[in-house]
Parts: sequence; structure tokens; C-alpha cells
Amino acid sequence: MSGYGPGALLFGEEEIKEIQDVLNTGYLYRYGDADDPNFQKKVLTLEDDLCEYFGVRHALAVNSGTSALLCALAALGIGPGDEVIVPGYTFIASISSIINSRAVPVLAEVDDSLTIDPADIALRITPRTKAIMPVHMIGNPCKMDEIMEIAKKHNIAVIEDACQAMGGSYKGKLLGTIGDIGCFSMNRFKPINTGDGGALVTKDVALFERAFAFHDQGHLPRREGTEEGNRTIFGMNFRMNELTAAVAIAQLRKLEGLLKDLRAKKKIMKDEIAKVPGVAFRTINDPGECATLLTLKFDTQEKAAAFAAAMNTRTVHYSGWHVYDRMEQLMDRSTPTAFKCPFTCPLNASEPRYHKGMLPYTSDLLMRCVTIGIGVSDKGNGAGIGISILSSEDEVRAMAEKVTGVLKNIL
Repeated sequence: MSGYGPGALLFGEEEIKEIQDVLNTGYLYRYGDADDPNFQKKVLTLEDDLCEYFGVRHALAVNSGTSALLCALAALGIGPGDEVIVPGYTFIASISSIINSRAVPVLAEVDDSLTIDPADIALRITPRTKAIMPVHMIGNPCKMDEIMEIAKKHNIAVIEDACQAMGGSYKGKLLGTIGDIGCFSMNRFKPINTGDGGALVTKDVALFERAFAFHDQGHLPRREGTEEGNRTIFGMNFRMNELTAAVAIAQLRKLEGLLKDLRAKKKIMKDEIAKVPGVAFRTINDPGECATLLTLKFDTQEKAAAFAAAMNTRTVHYSGWHVYDRMEQLMDRSTPTAFKCPFTCPLNASEPRYHKGMLPYTSDLLMRCVTIGIGVSDKGNGAGIGISILSSEDEVRAMAEKVTGVLKNIL
């Protein structure tokens, strides 16, 4: 595989059995008659399993993490003119979901955890701010206590983008259950893998009903048949099918075990690398992190670049559509084909809303960081080197030895 998350390497008989249940009947649609033996109810079962796992009343399975974010924004009624604060280091879907809701993404700095800086959030709130979207980036929980305090003070919503952090926790609470709505991805680079797929969870029935309606042409939640009540809003089609849900059911059962394994492997790797004098790591906000990546933090951009070159990888700044000033759709407004939307207009005659260097701390920090994959291999996220969930302890230690050898020469 050119890139993968841990779940992608654990695909086996459990997933095949769940898929076979569906293939044996040929009934792939998420809705059906409860009395029809061909209807396997895999999407319904997955949503029930998610409710049980996360300890929430409502879960909605969708076709991607991006769709989950769009449904969350719609559920909260966020639209034209509304501002949503989001970190400048995140996968582009966090920002594109805001833009496609016709709202305004307000970019904020990250801190040494590579997650959104609560102090910077507080500086960016205006009367138009309707939500904060903290991103539990590369499996590391955001500082949710501080974020929730800010949100409560200003009476604004919190959408947890936990797309890269399913199963992670913060102070004993599962990520995605702390804010108003939590969103998850299940694509091949995430902790559990269905190829593509997503979900959202919430404790609020009104938010759930609106999210459900948006995900399926305005319909109210229902589990069989094709019609249920009057349609409440104009929605989209982000439905999950039975085959995707079948894989997700089996993968979800493996989540706790794979996270335990990743944390053990990361501890071995980090403990060995920590023996090098002068080495530093990104701040981990809670031991409940997913441990999918290990991030080294250098005191200069030059040292980070030298380490990356020696390891045949690159600094986090060059990790594709995860860094604000490498998102050309956002930065380049000059071409005739550039997407036009009111928020792209300049704030004044001299400076556009989005421009390179607008988040100086984030830009500098990402140039000084390099990630090593523990369970995720994704060059697009800067994890061009590392180990997998299938790596033996000897392989983990061998990678640690290679890293420490290069670090000793640089530091």
C-alpha cells in the first residue's frame, strides 16, 4: 500500500463475514422493511454500535468525514455571513466544509501540540462567530476544557473534527462527545477503515434530526421504508450503504485493541528517541491520544530540513492539503477559474483575508516539525517514514535506532 491507517492493515475474516451477510441477499440500500429477511440492517446496527461505544443517544452514519462536517454545520444552522474558527493546520475538508456551507472560515494559530490554540481562538471571536471547529489533529486531543469555556462564555457552538482521532479521549471523555457534535472519518488513512465513510455523534435530538435531514433530502430520521413525515429542510444525499456499514461494524470492534497496540509501539519508539540529548516532541494534550504519529520538534527550520532530508521525508509544512498556505484554492484568487465567494473579497484595499504568512507561528512551527508514522503512512500528511501496526518490536526498535542515529548527527 502507498498509504494506510492501522485499520486498513487489519482487514480480515471479520470484515468479510459482515460483507458476506449483505452480499448473500444482494440488498445494499440503508433502508428497508424490518420484516424483510434480505434487509440486514447494517447501517442501523453501526449507528447503534456507535451510540453504545461513544455513550451518546444519537449517531448518524454518512459516506465521508467531509459529509459529517457538512451535516454538523447544517444541523447548527450555520450559513452565509456566519464565521467558524478553525485551525490553519488541518485537512482541507475542515475548511472546505465551512466554505461549502457558505460560511466564513476564520483561521487560527496552532500551539506546540499542533492543535488549535485556545488563546488565539479568544482573539478571533466577533459578533459573527457561530462556531469553533477544534481539530484533533493527527490523533492529538485539543485543549477541550479551555475551548468549551470560551464557547460557553460567548454562547457559540463547538463542532469537534475528530476525523483523524476516532477512539481518542481527553480527560476520560471520548473525542467527539465533548462539543455539540463530533465528526469522524473512516477512510483508509484513519484509525478504522471502510475505504470511505464517516459518522457524527451528538447528545442533542434536535441537532440529530436536522443533521439526518440534511444527509438525506430533508427526511426525518427513520429506519425502514422510504418516507417518514414531512420533509423539514432541503437536504443532500450523503447516505452510507450497507456494504460500507458492514465493514465499519467489524472495524469498530477492533478499535480499542488497535489503539492499545499503537500506544505501546509509540511508547517504545518515543522512549528510545528521547534518549538523544536535545530532542523535543510536540506537546501531547492527553495520554488518550490515538498514537498514530510521533512528531519531532526542532528549534530551527534548518535542523528540521536536514533531518527530513536524511530520512528521505519532509517537514510537516510540506504535507499537502493540511497546511493553510499550501491550499492553493484558498491562497490564489487571481486565476479566472478560482472559486468566487463573498468571503474571498479583501478586508481592505491592501490585504486579502487569506494570504501566506497570515499565521506566523503556525507557519514557523510546521517548518520545524517532522512526523514519523506509528500506525499511519501518508505522505500527504507528512508521514513518509515510520512503522505500521503490524511491525514487530524488533522493527520498531530498528526504526528508532535509525532515527536516533540521524538525530545525533544533527543535534
